[in-house]
Amino acid sequence: MQRPFSQAAENNKGPIAEVLARYLDHGDLLEIGSGTGQHAIWMAPRFPDVRWYPSEQPENMTGLNRWLEAHPSPSLQAATMLRVQGRWPEHRFRHVYTANTFHILSRPLVERCVQHLCEHLTPQARAYIYGPFNYQGHYTGDGNRRFDLHLKSQSLSMGIRDQEWVVALFARHGRVLLADHAMPANNRLLVFH
Repeated sequence: MQRPFSQAAENNKGPIAEVLARYLDHGDLLEIGSGTGQHAIWMAPRFPDVRWYPSEQPENMTGLNRWLEAHPSPSLQAATMLRVQGRWPEHRFRHVYTANTFHILSRPLVERCVQHLCEHLTPQARAYIYGPFNYQGHYTGDGNRRFDLHLKSQSLSMGIRDQEWVVALFARHGRVLLADHAMPANNRLLVFH
């Protein structure tokens, strides 16, 4: 089996790393939904003081592990199996990062993800959420509108989430929006503290 490949992950890894460099100092980081692992293998060597813990659903672990095995790094940890609706690791993290997951997860699973994510953060920790978001119910560009319609054609449970709704979910768990970074291709990187 060849390693899976995501062109989107290849395109956005550099801009995401530039923003994360403002925040990542040290400690353990859980990546939720690592996908192919392209972000993990790119980021971990760039942040040597951060122990990067990739995670994925069981059915995606083989592809993820192929990337991790091909690109070892001292700060890159073994991948963890994680289903948002299932059991989470007992470990608490200084950082939690996820890219392009909230529009794939159903709204109830986004709520569960935020709840568990916040429970697994240390008190002074930060969460980083990357992806497309709507603002006040409106798309930020025509590309996002087409993407949202494409998602909903696959499943009505998927779709671009409202930024304000995500901010309110974090606020329920005592986490506030620290920054909202504009990213290429009409994406955002939300930072919660």
